[in-house]
Amino acid sequence: MQEKIQQLNNKIALALQGGGAERIAKQHKQGKLTARERVELLLDPDSFQEIGMLVTHRCTDFGMENQQFPGDGVITGFGTVNGRLVYVFSQDFTVFGGSLSETHAQKICKIMDLAMKNGAPVIGLNDSGGARIQEGVMSLGGYADIFWRNTLSSGVVPQISAIMGPCAGGAVYSPAITDFIFMVENTSYMYVTGPNVVKTVTHETVTHDELGGANTHAAKSGVTHFACANEVNCIETIKQLLGYIPQNCEETAPVYPYQPQDDELRPQLAGILPDNANQPYDMREVINGIVDENSFLEVHKDYAENIVVGFARIAGRSIGVVANQPAYLAGVLDINSSKKGARFVRFCDAFNVPLLTLVDVPGFLPGTDQEWNGIITNGAKLLYAFCEATVPKVTVIVRKAYGGAYDVMNSKHIDADLNFAWPSAEIAVMGAKGAAEIIFRHEIAAAQDPEAKLKEKEDEFTHTFANPYRAAERGFIDEVIHPQDTRRRLIQGFKMLENKVANLPRKKHGNIPL
Repeated sequence: MQEKIQQLNNKIALALQGGGAERIAKQHKQGKLTARERVELLLDPDSFQEIGMLVTHRCTDFGMENQQFPGDGVITGFGTVNGRLVYVFSQDFTVFGGSLSETHAQKICKIMDLAMKNGAPVIGLNDSGGARIQEGVMSLGGYADIFWRNTLSSGVVPQISAIMGPCAGGAVYSPAITDFIFMVENTSYMYVTGPNVVKTVTHETVTHDELGGANTHAAKSGVTHFACANEVNCIETIKQLLGYIPQNCEETAPVYPYQPQDDELRPQLAGILPDNANQPYDMREVINGIVDENSFLEVHKDYAENIVVGFARIAGRSIGVVANQPAYLAGVLDINSSKKGARFVRFCDAFNVPLLTLVDVPGFLPGTDQEWNGIITNGAKLLYAFCEATVPKVTVIVRKAYGGAYDVMNSKHIDADLNFAWPSAEIAVMGAKGAAEIIFRHEIAAAQDPEAKLKEKEDEFTHTFANPYRAAERGFIDEVIHPQDTRRRLIQGFKMLENKVANLPRKKHGNIPL
């Protein structure tokens, strides 16, 4: 028996070596952790249980039968993060460059199947050169097996992808289907075709980082939700994110201890908005004034900055926040902000995270660029997402709510549960100046002083319509509240809605305007 145990120990030791000391040293020299170091950093101490440690590939072409590494370039298993079950796979770049083979894919599929059966998140730590060329269609089939499971898992268990190195070609589509993508600055990149192919086909000269680095995808494409300074920061942010979301679509997010304040008033909220309604301010000040202290985790921070989305807590309970950002493009809705908001709303709805919408929107961004690139269908994505959502939905109109954007931003008309407005709210078809120019154009044209007449009519329109009271009279606003009272009303509102049940008409699925 001792001999057999020693044989097992030798195989385990070989598996723990990965691609060997030399390749591990090279990995470290590039500023990257090894696959096992990443898993150890992610999971609670001593909680990781590995599955498939001794799996090897089956390829016998191109001399591959002479190159065998236990584990075949990916570490898979399960463990806990802050005591909660998660499944994880971590690609090992020191073994065949982390390339995906038939058996490599099967290992990943096995833990994805277990995650679905047991209702727990899947976290993928990606560091791979792509499909293993020597295996041909077998490796391509392995990717498709993973994609299919990504799609089946979508909306059932949370899926998180961390890009820790290269991720190119077909490999990019698995992370793209998952809920959140993390990237590491300077050491990770994603693209369908690399710089050499780009240069050959389009004659553009571009670096790996410029084409598909963390900052490129965080700010320009919106592919990544979080761009992290290093791998440690990346993994810590993943653990932070997990604290806001449930294990699966049947559960709710963890509730954290909270000591109620005496009155929950926040007097500082009344001083955030400028006296001039056309002056910008940072909506994050409003968010941080409403939610639990230091609880706001922003998502997609550098992309479509005219809308702010992220997770926070109110009285210890997780919520998703969607807010217009007047500090950027005056907070208008455009193509990118609509897509960003819609994707976040749909995630929250899929996983039972209540939604808080903070509104200060002058409308949709005009222009040929927006129209020709589909602001109609893209803007409709955000509308569709809010209409479809059945989680508790609460809206606060802080300042402007004009035109169709008023409807889209979780208005009462699309089944929001509670709609509040500050006294500063302006709810109208359009801004006072534009409205006055249309409604009173004949009077203005006939006036001795057209500019003075326009100002008079603009003030008249503002007094009559650019306020929350017409909407409140109709019941479209449930209550006009003092800014300082916002947090208290939200705590009460979300508490009241915590057992909300809403059923959509029976159907296979809707047809969101993609």
